[in-house]
Amino acid sequence: MNTLRNSVRLVGNLGMDPEVKTFDTNKKLARLSIATNDSYKNDKGERITDTQWHNLVFWGAQAKLAEDFLKKGDEVAIEGKISNRSYVDKDGVKRYTNEIVVNEFLKITGKISNQ
Repeated sequence: MNTLRNSVRLVGNLGMDPEVKTFDTNKKLARLSIATNDSYKNDKGERITDTQWHNLVFWGAQAKLAEDFLKKGDEVAIEGKISNRSYVDKDGVKRYTNEIVVNEFLKITGKISNQ
């Protein structure tokens, strides 16, 4: 049961190309966002789509793979854990954010480029 603790699995579409940062130690960090959709019918019978956005963080080898293979619009499946953290922005205001630290991902579809 320990593997079920703080475990997240999502399938959705990427909302951006990876933003990659390389540190002095050559360790990489990639940030992305993923949109997940849920559809239902309201009282009038109209189909409503609810889109949720999630921030993703990739480290090390996963960040390198994300940088090389993932692009905006790709459909991906991810597995990771939720991380909550705070930081101070450029104006000195303390901010809070929730992220999913990705352990594994699978690219399901993507646009084929002729370049």
